[in-house]
Amino acid sequence: MVTKEIFEQAVADSKQLTSRPDNNTLLMLYSLYKQATEGDVTGDGPTNPFDFVAKAKHNAWEKLRGTTADVAMAQYVEIVEKLKK
Repeated sequence: MVTKEIFEQAVADSKQLTSRPDNNTLLMLYSLYKQATEGDVTGDGPTNPFDFVAKAKHNAWEKLRGTTADVAMAQYVEIVEKLKK
């Protein structure tokens, strides 16, 4: 089980990476962070059909519906640890 402290350290580490992850990885990190800290997404998402970034973020978070905070934190930490290597 990943503790909140380990998760928070991974969040801090993700901001110090030497190279920028690809967009899909960034989207996964975003959605896992939101799921871990806020739980399931609410609402229908962005109303502007041309806001592709907001729509992608909403959809990625929506795919994690039902994932527990502990699981989301563990997956987030795992991705950050791989990116640090």
